[in-house]
Amino acid sequence: MNGYGNGQAATGTHSVLLGYLLWIFGFTGAHRFYYGKPVTGTIWFFTLGLLGIGWLIDLFLIPAMDREAEARFQPGRVDYNLAWILLTFLGLFGAHRLYQGKWISAIIYFFTGGLFLLGVLYDFWTLNRQVSEVNSGRR
Repeated sequence: MNGYGNGQAATGTHSVLLGYLLWIFGFTGAHRFYYGKPVTGTIWFFTLGLLGIGWLIDLFLIPAMDREAEARFQPGRVDYNLAWILLTFLGLFGAHRLYQGKWISAIIYFFTGGLFLLGVLYDFWTLNRQVSEVNSGRR
């Protein structure tokens, strides 16, 4: 049994591998945002991973953060990993919003540089929730 109560294999929401890849840039808080920890992600961003100490400790905490994210967020048709890759590398162009089916805001992001970077920052704080809502059928 996988915790879903239906006997089917869990598809998963987050990836330890992607978590570790983002950890490489972890002094910016990227891996913490990915695992749904925006407050500490922001702290890591402004303190360079608590001057590198928190960043090194996170090397050992990523598996636990992954398990917590798996339990917290709704799996479904929109893949968290792809959404996060699109946000991280193409967020200014709205690619992550286009992927979620949010066409209007994707077009706005495309022409405004991610709504002048503020939209991208907002999405770093809320992308997991946005994907979870799309996957559960709420919008």
